[in-house]
Amino acid sequence: MSAVLQPLAEPWGAGRVMDPPGPSAGPPVGQSAGEAALQSAQRLARQVGNALDAFGHACITLRPSDGRMLWQTPLARDLLAAWYPDELARRPLHAPESVVAWLRRHLADAVRHVEPPRLSLADGARRLTFRLHRQTGDDEDDGGEWLIVMREESDAAVIAVIGESFGLTAREAEVLYWVAKGKINRDIADIVGASPATVKKHLERVFAKLGVETRTAAAAMALGRMQQPSPAAEG
Repeated sequence: MSAVLQPLAEPWGAGRVMDPPGPSAGPPVGQSAGEAALQSAQRLARQVGNALDAFGHACITLRPSDGRMLWQTPLARDLLAAWYPDELARRPLHAPESVVAWLRRHLADAVRHVEPPRLSLADGARRLTFRLHRQTGDDEDDGGEWLIVMREESDAAVIAVIGESFGLTAREAEVLYWVAKGKINRDIADIVGASPATVKKHLERVFAKLGVETRTAAAAMALGRMQQPSPAAEG
């Protein structure tokens, strides 16, 4: 079943998230000054509403035609700088190429209000996901403007709990975590930045500390601990 795009707080088509105020060029031909002022006030109200809507979230407004970010929250700015430092240094006003490509690839579904799959990036135990929420611009000729919500998650706390529970070093706990996630040694080596031989040595020490002989048994013990509430949660 396809998911339907849901707004953060307002219905679709609520207006532009970004239209920074600038010098007035006068009302369009055929439009009175009063009408122009009313439209300007309505547009500003939409901006404020969308800004409040995005408060507390890592949000960007992206134009797929040229990849330009028209607006971003401080949290989104920090996340993009942390995950895409080189791209943001080269083109600070544009979204990362992978994000623009993801939006363009799913634009047809998005226009029909069908939520596309989320874009997800992984860096060890950290993950960054992008979720499309709604179209915010009025002009659909060039693909419009789209509100995207970002979220960063980390399993570092889970890995720490595994290490404390079984008396493992930080690296041993990380290796065991990825074993529990179904990763093979070669993949784990790529994730943690070690060689497959080093990962194998870590696993041998993990097996000895857990009193097991197979990765299946070790994974089962790790999963059992991961499914229990942490001591902080219990307190």
